Amino acid sequence: MKIGVARETAPGERRVALVPEALGRLTGAGLEVLVETGAGVGALIPDGQYEAAGAQIVDPKTLYAEADVIVRVQKPGGDEVKRLRSGQAVIGLLQPLLDPKLMADLAQAGVTAISLDAIPRTLSRAQSMDVLSSQANVGGYKAVLMAANAFGRYFPLLTTAAGTAKPANVLILGIGVAGLQAIGTARRLGAVVKAYDVRPETKEQAESLGAQFVKLKTQIDATGAGGYARELTAEERAAQQAELNEVIGGMDVVITTAQVPGRKPPVLVTAEAVGKMKPGSVILDMAASALGGNCELSRVGETIVTEDLVTILAPENLPATMPVGASQFYARNLSALLLQLLKDGALNLDPDDEIAGPVTITHGGEIRSEAVKQLLAPAGGAA
Repeated sequence: MKIGVARETAPGERRVALVPEALGRLTGAGLEVLVETGAGVGALIPDGQYEAAGAQIVDPKTLYAEADVIVRVQKPGGDEVKRLRSGQAVIGLLQPLLDPKLMADLAQAGVTAISLDAIPRTLSRAQSMDVLSSQANVGGYKAVLMAANAFGRYFPLLTTAAGTAKPANVLILGIGVAGLQAIGTARRLGAVVKAYDVRPETKEQAESLGAQFVKLKTQIDATGAGGYARELTAEERAAQQAELNEVIGGMDVVITTAQVPGRKPPVLVTAEAVGKMKPGSVILDMAASALGGNCELSRVGETIVTEDLVTILAPENLPATMPVGASQFYARNLSALLLQLLKDGALNLDPDDEIAGPVTITHGGEIRSEAVKQLLAPAGGAA
């Protein structure tokens, strides 16, 4: 079986699906690896390193014509979808719940779509394949660095001949993988860190990294399925928001990480909360996307400064800004999944398997994912 590593074409995407160090396990399992010319350039990996690791460098036409499985980071664009053929598989962060139409197109073309963002994150044997967690780790780390860069003062307590600089007060909203990494990074930089999440069981995790857990009087247990927080009701949100606004107003830096898969991120930092913050304060919205963000005033992909001189950053795709490290993690996750699915030289996509079942979105000309079917049904798509 031939694995083809595609060069990413999405704007700003610098990661690559496989790195040279990951090829040994794949070739050792009998797989051939084809790499599109320049696929690793964004992650500072020249073609020669892939060749030295046992891969064959090919042009795009050859890649799509000969590879049995195309591996990538982002979902394929229009031209790339046209190159895919019936019986071929594509593996990547396909975002099936955000782009069900693409899944329908792939199914109609007879392409098998395997989405890494559908890995069951609570399954212990799938942890080595959990791309969302590995990339969230990268994002949480980089978010703090970006916020610190935008902040006009020091993060740590400093005593100098010119006087003493107080440590920054940093609030992390959302204590998932990204939030925990953000806590750890902010603490390593010397900040005084507080953290908040609607899931009370995250308190111990935040405190273990040195953060003070914010306990609201209106706190409600919003633990949801799969390790995520469930979406709060309108009444629950209103009860907590007023109290949370006061906490936000006293912070120097606020980093938000809360997301609900396939849905609009919850608004945690309202315009009213931003108005309570001091001039020079910084908000970094990790959840900013086309669907919205955690900050009401965020503009995805932009940095804005309010009339009250609060800086709001809403970067897209933070892992892509650290392509070397992010690609290494991604490649390890992807390799683990490929080897898990490999059986007798082909992909074993048993719908009853606890890993293969959830990640296989389309196969054999049909949409397997019930969630995607439901999204397509009201619009009259494939169901």
